[in-house]
Amino acid sequence: MTNLTAPNISFIDFKLNGFYSLGEWRPFLFIPFFLIFLLAITANFILIFLTIFQKSLHSPMYVLIALMAVVDLMLPIFFVPNMLLSFLFNWSGISLTGCLIQMFFINFVGSFQSTLILWMAADRYFAIFRPLYYNKYMEIPNFVKFVVVPVIRNGLLNISMVSLAGKLQFCVTNIIEHCFCEHMALVQLACGDITINNIVGLLTVFLIPTADFIIVTISYVVIFSSLFKSGKAHMKAINTCITHIIVMASNLIFALIAFMSYRIRNNFSTNSRVFVSTMYILFPSCFNPIVYGVRTKEIRQKFLQFISEGKIHSL
Repeated sequence: MTNLTAPNISFIDFKLNGFYSLGEWRPFLFIPFFLIFLLAITANFILIFLTIFQKSLHSPMYVLIALMAVVDLMLPIFFVPNMLLSFLFNWSGISLTGCLIQMFFINFVGSFQSTLILWMAADRYFAIFRPLYYNKYMEIPNFVKFVVVPVIRNGLLNISMVSLAGKLQFCVTNIIEHCFCEHMALVQLACGDITINNIVGLLTVFLIPTADFIIVTISYVVIFSSLFKSGKAHMKAINTCITHIIVMASNLIFALIAFMSYRIRNNFSTNSRVFVSTMYILFPSCFNPIVYGVRTKEIRQKFLQFISEGKIHSL
């Protein structure tokens, strides 16, 4: 570990040293993380493939699920290949520019995991409460109105967070105790005041995934209170809403633990912190396509039909 005492000199090259304390056991991490990566890529690719080539899945709800799969497919690609190479060959170098670019894309693309569920909630609301006008509301020009504000919010918050990180002077060390350029893992290496970085980082967490979760939960409470009066005829819609809440709650718990572990006194070891913040990206990428594929009847049927047709053609 290299230290630098001159305050006017800043590191521009870093080393990602996640799980470094495991020593000779570190290369064995390649196996579980490679399997997780393979599962995420395969499951999301299948979901995207089915949505594109099955015309019956071209309705707004399934398009949103496919967009979620695109997000879940992209996120691991931004950092897992480099992480795997680091485990096997100790290739851990990254420039400050590369680090900031990786940080932006992981956070910006990742922010749409909760935002897409917010859009799914809007889709369910219109389908249940405005069924006669559903097609009108879900037309591209009308639906864009619900898309623009969250996209601008996600973009501005993440650009601000990454830009502020890029202005810091890094003169403590060039060793990032992480497997990718996580915001606080980099910021805590700065030798100046990082209060504003802490505040913007927390605002990003609370104004994107937390705010989306609160809005979705409130909207589903309204839907539940209405549907429970209707009996079993709407159990499918209720199951869909419950699925969304489970997915969002799981993602949010991982994200909050990862973000807050840097900001409060705790007994988290470095390895535990790295594992949790890595899993809050990888876990949804594996969990989401399985949940939507298994719990969504139409997608499950199309997948089984695709598999059976493939077996017939191979005979």
